[in-house]
Amino acid sequence: MRLLLPLLLFLHLTQPPQVSGVGINYGTLGNNLPPPKKVAQLLQSTVINKVKIYDTNPEILSAFSNTSIDLIVAVENSQVANLSSHPSAASDWLSSRVAPFLPATSVVSIAVGNEYLTTDNLDPNALFKAMQNLHSALLSRGLDRKIKVTTPHSMAVLATSFPPSSATFAATLLPTMTSIVAFLADTAAPFMVNAYPYFAYRDNPKTIDLNYALLGNNTTTSTGAVVTDNGFTYTNMLDAQIDAVRYAIGSLGRFGNRSIRLVVSESGWPSKGDPAATPENARTYNARLVEKAQSNKGTPMKPSETIEIFLFALFNENKKEGGESERNFGIFNPDGSRVYDVDLSCEFCSKLEMGERRPKGPSVWCVAKPHADEKVMKGVLDFCCGGGGVDCKEIQENGDCFAPEKVHAHASYAMNAYYQMHGRNYWNCDFKGTALVTFTDPSYGRCRYAQQ
Repeated sequence: MRLLLPLLLFLHLTQPPQVSGVGINYGTLGNNLPPPKKVAQLLQSTVINKVKIYDTNPEILSAFSNTSIDLIVAVENSQVANLSSHPSAASDWLSSRVAPFLPATSVVSIAVGNEYLTTDNLDPNALFKAMQNLHSALLSRGLDRKIKVTTPHSMAVLATSFPPSSATFAATLLPTMTSIVAFLADTAAPFMVNAYPYFAYRDNPKTIDLNYALLGNNTTTSTGAVVTDNGFTYTNMLDAQIDAVRYAIGSLGRFGNRSIRLVVSESGWPSKGDPAATPENARTYNARLVEKAQSNKGTPMKPSETIEIFLFALFNENKKEGGESERNFGIFNPDGSRVYDVDLSCEFCSKLEMGERRPKGPSVWCVAKPHADEKVMKGVLDFCCGGGGVDCKEIQENGDCFAPEKVHAHASYAMNAYYQMHGRNYWNCDFKGTALVTFTDPSYGRCRYAQQ
């Protein structure tokens, strides 16, 4: 053990540095899109590690099984009222739409509706009730820590967004937003917002500086005013939009010591259609968006709080309603070629063409630190073999990894299974600081540790 611990620590410290992944929205309103299996293979060669879809398409859920990519699935707006009607409706939806694909497909969130509160003729109370019912269904299955329930909002839920410090939620939505934000705080789920500087610029090109909308470093608008607010300087509109949402949440009151994590669930720039929708502008915006997503930097209001970002969108969708720009938000053409050049390459990923598949990177495993606290290890076991979705039959009695019957040995097996299941991201081998990675196979005898 004296030699093993330094070796494992050396391997942990000398592994290639990891970077934050990037999320992307995968819409399917097109008649020329590639099969989901090819899409999953394509994305494995990129830095994209999360995909958000707009339904529970079984072909997509199957395609992303046993990949390194997490999925966010959605309840369509038309289904929200049904799920709000009774807890059993939400339970049935979960059983039929999501549960059959677990744990092979890593579903990490359920988005209930999309911009539901700002869509005409929909009952706002149904949204909150549907979210509650789905969370209860997850809780009853021990999946509530693994799968979070949330809902993506448009910026239109705000009464005003500029200056950011003046932002509040629309008065008509205050009761519903208060309930939703409290629910998110209680369940440690993120607040999702679809934020598009493009639309703000398109509608106000004379008062908004283009570079400011394109995430540039210009600190003035075309009127010459410095974009400062409440002591903060904003160099791009997306940061201002994110902080406006933070101020609006803050205006609802405090939620104890609980914090609300923000996720930009959609953001992008079209390459065709309106005057500002050009390939050059789209490339500039999305390249900067990818850089921002990987920078591990926050906004002026919370500079140390990383913002998870989902690009919109994966493909140009030729059957989307609306103007031409609505059909041209895609980074990829349906044949897998890029609409414009944005670097999504992943240094440690395999380079895949459509239809080709190879394993990612060197073999690496996650194991418990030799002197990790046994009480924490027991908690890790409970999580991994419960809400974490790990198949732990091999460390149960008569399993190939049951001996030695020690907490650290069983925890190492469960940690590694969880780590491999979620794509070998460094944050999936932490477990409150009790785990580390190793390039040495910890398998022994008939006990085989999973690997990619």
